[in-house]
Amino acid sequence: MSEWTIGIIGGSGLYAMEALEDRQWIEVTSPWGKPSDKILCGTIGHVRVRFLPRHGRGHAHIPSGVDARANIDALKRAGCTDILAISAVGSLSEELPPGRFVAVDQFIDNTRGRPSTFFDNGFVAHVSMADPVCERLSKHAAKAVEKAGGEVTMGATYLAMEGPQFSTRAESRLYRHWGAEVIGMTGMPEAKLAREAELPYAMLAMVTDWDSWREGEASVDITEIIEQMGKNAELAVETVEKFCKGLPKKRTPSPIDRALDDCVITAPEKHDRELMTKLDAVAGRLFRAG
Repeated sequence: MSEWTIGIIGGSGLYAMEALEDRQWIEVTSPWGKPSDKILCGTIGHVRVRFLPRHGRGHAHIPSGVDARANIDALKRAGCTDILAISAVGSLSEELPPGRFVAVDQFIDNTRGRPSTFFDNGFVAHVSMADPVCERLSKHAAKAVEKAGGEVTMGATYLAMEGPQFSTRAESRLYRHWGAEVIGMTGMPEAKLAREAELPYAMLAMVTDWDSWREGEASVDITEIIEQMGKNAELAVETVEKFCKGLPKKRTPSPIDRALDDCVITAPEKHDRELMTKLDAVAGRLFRAG
């Protein structure tokens, strides 16, 4: 067994992976809230897998109701070294038609009111988000899509909107003007929190529809989205299997493993001990080092 423990965050269809051996659902509690569901543990090849349904089994949680802090914290507590997120998106680009997979490399956070950090008064930290995904992990994910027989684009900007409503046509055109190429409702603050938890993060976005920017096109239709999601699901399952089996036997360290180095700026005598207790999984490495 290698040192890889991959956290998979995705839709309900992924937990039917036949390649997942020694499967067991475990409940992980978090001081940050209630995770979306239990975590499905198992192995694929030489890699340990921890799968968390982002919206819960049966899609019980709306996008703004997903507790991303609890989810990331729970995956860290479950031993994850890296995270692969799989998410349905709409397309804002003619180059990204429905059915295509995209390895996202940038984000625009247009969500509102979602807790987006583990840090607070009494333990202040500022992590860099200039490059929000792990390039190494993203390349492995893109190769896995190709091995599974899918089409994939390497690199695109993901606009995270609040939802649960879809965009107006004016909003969709505005997001294109901003440089966004795909649009979804869950990539943020998930990616930010993964970085704060020192977990290398990659996202494979599965295009389900054209967003509402195209002239003469009908508006986004949830029935069509669900139909395309069903078509994408089988490929996504095979992609996860190829991804895990394609990882090197040995996990070499990533710079993101130490993303919090030199990021905490609160003086030790001002540390909030209660907050630090909640941060035991996310930032406990710093406390132990001190």
